[in-house]
Amino acid sequence: MLSIPWDALSTLYKVLVASSMGISAVGIVLALIGAFNQATGLIYAGSAIIVVGVLLHVAGLMVRGRDARAYRMMQSKS
Repeated sequence: MLSIPWDALSTLYKVLVASSMGISAVGIVLALIGAFNQATGLIYAGSAIIVVGVLLHVAGLMVRGRDARAYRMMQSKS
């Protein structure tokens, strides 16, 4: 995989990565609060939010792969 500095990455990838980390963190906090308070509904809600964060992360990986392919195609044409 190419080693591209953060500044060279697409804005969409940056947004997806930041969003996935933030949403996953919120889900973890909610799940922990639910576990300590024995609130099953809060645990399930936190788990669902974590899944959304993971899906955003996977979408970010797909965007990164697309960007890497485009970069390689551009380099091979030069």
